[in-house]
Amino acid sequence: MPENQAPRRELPGHIAAALAGAGGATDSAGQPWAGRSLSGDAAKIHNFEDDDGSADAGYLAAVRSLLDGSGSEAAVVASLATARVFVPVVATLAEEAEGVDGLHADKQADMALVTLKAPDGRTAMPVFTSSAALEKWHAGARPVAVYAARAALSAVSEDAQLLVLDPGSEFTFVVRRPAVWALAQQRDWTPSYQDDQLETALASSAAAFPAVRGLETRPGAGVASFTADGRQVAGGGAGPELRVVLYLEDGLDAAAVQSLVAGLNEAWANLESFAEGVDSIEVKLQRAAQKPGLH
Repeated sequence: MPENQAPRRELPGHIAAALAGAGGATDSAGQPWAGRSLSGDAAKIHNFEDDDGSADAGYLAAVRSLLDGSGSEAAVVASLATARVFVPVVATLAEEAEGVDGLHADKQADMALVTLKAPDGRTAMPVFTSSAALEKWHAGARPVAVYAARAALSAVSEDAQLLVLDPGSEFTFVVRRPAVWALAQQRDWTPSYQDDQLETALASSAAAFPAVRGLETRPGAGVASFTADGRQVAGGGAGPELRVVLYLEDGLDAAAVQSLVAGLNEAWANLESFAEGVDSIEVKLQRAAQKPGLH
């Protein structure tokens, strides 16, 4: 069945302009990127003067546990609550002036946060756990050291629904919208597929539809992610993260099923726990004989 996701948003104009000019030999003020370093002393920024630019130890431990199968993506997100990360910014033209021989020259340049377009069309913000990872991804971007909670707040302000940790590295971890919001508010996050109260709320709504004889929630196909060498990891994927299994009475035709699912989607959309706790879903249909009774 098709996924349910938040409406797609276009990149803000100033961010699109920043991305369009990223990767050149100079910034928008004409200053060369060559020779700039994000390691060593350059990584000691603002409130992180004693920071050597390496990844947070707690985050690394949580990721190692996820990779070896003993951890969870909830634990990885929890480790970010106290972690320092690097947000990349790039120069973007703020004011242009006419130069010699009518050529246009930069008069003033601003720094803009970098955002990306996810495969499903949503806006995502790249975040890096180390200065080395950021430099490898884009040597021209400048690092801003912040706590991950502050990065999540910045993502919300840019209408970015995903935080993408260490894109282009051995392992990239995606923090989805509900977890981004929880991180920004410094609250604990429970994945939707592990939320018993959410499952109960969905089942209660489904009880209003006689054709639905049972409901279960499970991890969706999009929970899984992959390392650069192709190993599958049980967490860190971009979604859909929630699979709703509906057990239906026999004899429903295609039109009846379509009408039923549309009605359920509308009912669930009015649930606060669903709106806040679910990033995207996939619906799987089963025969009622396989799972009698709502729970």
